[in-house]
Amino acid sequence: MKQKMKTLGIVLTLTLILLLPGRATAQGVPVYDNTNFISFIKSLLESGKQTSQLLKTVKFLKQQKENVDKVNNVIKQLKAVKEMASNNQKLFDMVQVDLREIFNSPYIKPHEVNRISESFNAIIENSMEGMEYIDQILSNGSLKMTDAERAEVLKAKELESKEMVAEIEAKTRRYREIISFREMQSIINSRKANY
Repeated sequence: MKQKMKTLGIVLTLTLILLLPGRATAQGVPVYDNTNFISFIKSLLESGKQTSQLLKTVKFLKQQKENVDKVNNVIKQLKAVKEMASNNQKLFDMVQVDLREIFNSPYIKPHEVNRISESFNAIIENSMEGMEYIDQILSNGSLKMTDAERAEVLKAKELESKEMVAEIEAKTRRYREIISFREMQSIINSRKANY
């Protein structure tokens, strides 16, 4: 087996020698300029340091971007909570003033008072449940949410509170129109009696 390997190696060597052109033989030993090689190595090391510094800068910028995002989410949450508190205050004020005005009208019938009261109370209860849920989201660690998810939920609740304010305004407007219509109807009916 060793004999076959030796024979094969000799045959290959002879084949290569015969196939190579005459001028491709021994070119000499390559010469390296040590100063160029050393400056090349130094520039490689300097590039490595710069790359390392760039990577550190990128990491720092990523952290700062994450911090800015966290602050933005907290600001969004605070704005949403502030807006919801404002909307709830509007709801309570509107209900106190408008409901008293509606109930004091002589054109609202006694059997309507309970129905009107229930419709306004349903909106106020919904508003209170929303505020309790917001309190849980903001204070309870058991609800595992990221700041972005929390901000999204708060924004949805803020929109809900705006819809409740709009609903109270619509109901109040509707009851005022009913009162106005009944008042006009009473005036018209009393004119007929005077003729």
